[in-house]
Amino acid sequence: MSLTAGSRPDGTRSPAAIEEPMAAVATAVAKDRVPRKAGKAGKAGKASKAGKVPLRIRLRRDRTLILMTLPVIVLLLLFNYVPLLGNVVAFQDYDPYVSSNGITAIFHSPWVGVEQFSRMIDDPLFWDAAQNTIVLFVLQLVLFFPIPIALALLINSVIRPRVRAVAQAIMYLPHFFSWVLVVTVFQQVFGGAGIIAQTLEDHGWSGFDLMTDASLFKYLVTAQAVWKDAGWGIIVFLAALAAVSTDLYEAAAMDGAGRWRRMWHVTLPALRPVIALLLVLRVGDALSVGFEQFLLQRDAVGVGASEVLDTYVWNMGIQNGDFSYAAAVGLVKGVIGVCLVVGANKFAHLLGEQGVYQK
Repeated sequence: MSLTAGSRPDGTRSPAAIEEPMAAVATAVAKDRVPRKAGKAGKAGKASKAGKVPLRIRLRRDRTLILMTLPVIVLLLLFNYVPLLGNVVAFQDYDPYVSSNGITAIFHSPWVGVEQFSRMIDDPLFWDAAQNTIVLFVLQLVLFFPIPIALALLINSVIRPRVRAVAQAIMYLPHFFSWVLVVTVFQQVFGGAGIIAQTLEDHGWSGFDLMTDASLFKYLVTAQAVWKDAGWGIIVFLAALAAVSTDLYEAAAMDGAGRWRRMWHVTLPALRPVIALLLVLRVGDALSVGFEQFLLQRDAVGVGASEVLDTYVWNMGIQNGDFSYAAAVGLVKGVIGVCLVVGANKFAHLLGEQGVYQK
């Protein structure tokens, strides 16, 4: 039988043999703690920084994803960013017939500075449209925004998955309808010749026509928006609820929390980031309450009740041919929308939420 260095005849190791490896480990640790040269330390520090992967490596690594998103980026540039260059006509007296085509006409139209904006401030029709837009935005924010949250909580409380799926599909279906179909459905239900009015008249009651009542128009368009787009919000909030751990509900139930307290202390805090994000986006879209929905019902209730900024721009630019003035109104509307997004996002940061982008 051969003996290793430091071994005893009975197979055990001597204390010296045990201490030698431990001394070697201690020496290695001590050497590792000795400061390295500045050059090596600098290279190690640069390599250890997270996210400092060279661009060439990242392009090669993500080339598949880049190729997949390239068509979307091209379409975004062509239809969203290139047309922004046309805002220059807001500072001109633009005439599309001064040249052979509309693009070259920009270079031949005279500059008028901020004359179009001064005209906008002095136009009472603009302020009427702005007032209707703000009133409709506030009304839809108060009445429309909480409804998808409430419906998502209601559907999430349903125990049977099949009933939950059917209810979700039925509520989401109107999102695919065009505004022409939505207005037609409301006309057949709430119009003067609709189902409700005809049923009341058949039983001796006087009928009604909500579709031509200018005083109730703002509530009518809010109800149309709820019926059409609430299903989309339900899906967003249900996806957020699906990420909530069931352990939280079980822990709250073990602590004696009832159904309402679990919803208040577990469910709503889980939905708060999504609510903050959608609220920021909704505030940023405050001046775009709709176009086609109001244009289709314009003749029924009159211009005074249905005129919003989008229809006002269309009326001035397309119908009247005043492109420079319409571009000025649209430019102001876009700038205010950006400011609202930034302000709402800052407010979300103050509440501890991420919002659209982080700090």
